[in-house]
Amino acid sequence: MADHVRDLASLREATERLLTAAAKLNNDSVAEPSRLPGWTRGHVLAHLARNADALVNVMTGRPMYPSAEARDADIDRDAPRPLDDQLSDVRESSARLQELWAAPADWTRTVELRNGVTDAASEVPFRRWAEVELHHVDLGIGYDLEDLPAEFTEREITFLADRFTGHPDVPPTVITDGTRAWSTGREASEPEVTVTGTAPELLGWLCGRRDGAGLDVSGGVLPALPPL
Repeated sequence: MADHVRDLASLREATERLLTAAAKLNNDSVAEPSRLPGWTRGHVLAHLARNADALVNVMTGRPMYPSAEARDADIDRDAPRPLDDQLSDVRESSARLQELWAAPADWTRTVELRNGVTDAASEVPFRRWAEVELHHVDLGIGYDLEDLPAEFTEREITFLADRFTGHPDVPPTVITDGTRAWSTGREASEPEVTVTGTAPELLGWLCGRRDGAGLDVSGGVLPALPPL
């Protein structure tokens, strides 16, 4: 079982780091494009707030979102708000989630997220930590993949490599930063492709934030990864 207590502490730190950085924006800059296509910084902040509420639903046995359309509509509705409203919403929704997680609970139980995905309750704080860290990068305000905590980067690489393991459209692949190695893609006795790079470059490729230009590839071409 994941160490959810430690992950909750890391999540609190990451949330405060994001809020402190975002507080330096203003109403004009929060309306500017983020690094995510089609989303302003306001969309990113609105998503973080609504995701916290959605995880409250998950942890209490309700559907994460009423529907994909409702999820998108809520983000679009909240994106144009002034900066102070955005920051208050992220802080308050995050606090509601942390308060729920502070109560006694069965952390070994299985919970259901979006699209029928299930996971142990103890893994959900790390999923939220990933949302906060990666979307902090997406804001495009001076926090990049190289600034992420090393522990988080390694664990997220492991999580994403596991996610693509067995995928029929991804060739058998070894991913390495020269010290650690991960396997992903179709099952096979031997890998077809080896992808080498720094941990931030590997993470950027796996999570769709970078195109892989900073990676070395042997045995074939850089695999095209399915959307997350």
